[in-house]
Amino acid sequence: MAKKTAPASQAAVPYTPVKEDFVLLPQRDIRTDTNFASQSYWKGVLIHFFKNRRAVFGLIIVTAIILLAVFGPMLSQFNYRDIVQYRNDANRRVVAKGIAPQIPWLHQLLTGEAPEGNFADYTFLFGTDDLGRDLWTRTWYGARVSLLIAFVTIFIDMIIGMSYGLISGFFGGMTDNIMQRFVEVANSVPRLVIVSVLAIFMPKGMGLVIVALLLTEWIGMSKIARAEMLKIKEQEYVLASRTLGAKSGHIIFREILPNTIGPIITQVMFSIPTAIFTEAFLSFVGVGIVLPQCSVGTLIEDGFNNITTLPYQILPPILVLALLMLGFNFIGDGLREALAPKLEDM
Repeated sequence: MAKKTAPASQAAVPYTPVKEDFVLLPQRDIRTDTNFASQSYWKGVLIHFFKNRRAVFGLIIVTAIILLAVFGPMLSQFNYRDIVQYRNDANRRVVAKGIAPQIPWLHQLLTGEAPEGNFADYTFLFGTDDLGRDLWTRTWYGARVSLLIAFVTIFIDMIIGMSYGLISGFFGGMTDNIMQRFVEVANSVPRLVIVSVLAIFMPKGMGLVIVALLLTEWIGMSKIARAEMLKIKEQEYVLASRTLGAKSGHIIFREILPNTIGPIITQVMFSIPTAIFTEAFLSFVGVGIVLPQCSVGTLIEDGFNNITTLPYQILPPILVLALLMLGFNFIGDGLREALAPKLEDM
């Protein structure tokens, strides 16, 4: 069969480049968005968090109270358990009556009576309680105890609840059913019943409060961790890890856990004020911190018992408790919005 040849008009014509055919464009200044070009996830979270004024306000409140709880007692010459002794008999009689020297103008404003005794030697910013102890020192020492209990218990509860929920959601099936039935049973027992049982076998004090919080606060975190596990465990990178022979522990704690830490941190921020309020309630009803050690709850109890004679005594611990709960809730709201920002906020 004869091979067809192209006509002469379609034959290839060699091309000779001409200088004017290509003109170099002038160098352009191509700018990139420096905010989002190489922005990490946590940097974006911080940017969105600090744009939230309420969250920043809550962070300032909590930071200020923590600093005062750490350094506030150092600003007074009296310990939290020191009963102030004065040099003249008039002041001793005042202390013996249970009307200890306070801030003169505040005492006169609240009671309408001029304070007794000589106030030239000492200055009590928050006044003194019915036994003559410095309320400034006791308030910030009590805030330190309450914050310490809350942070320790929530940290341990986070580890327990996070591990429990991740394991339950990862294995699923019968394992998940058994573990979730246990959670339902534990969650159905009222907290006061747990505290009452613990009070029979444990002495009152910080240990009882910590154990009571450890037995109750981990449940919410386990539910959030399980929900995140059920959502993530079918992702492609988890399947790739299984294909490459990774063990279950490696997949749970090295592959999935970093991607669930955001909601857990948010839950921690909401759990801290709950722990502080629970500690204050248990101390208020008499099964928490034991005197002479003090916490926010015991200070509120003392102020409530003396509210008719020393009405100012209850104000500092109540304000500290209210500001702590308000501040941590503002921080939790800000973290929740920053970890999952809406489209109009981006």
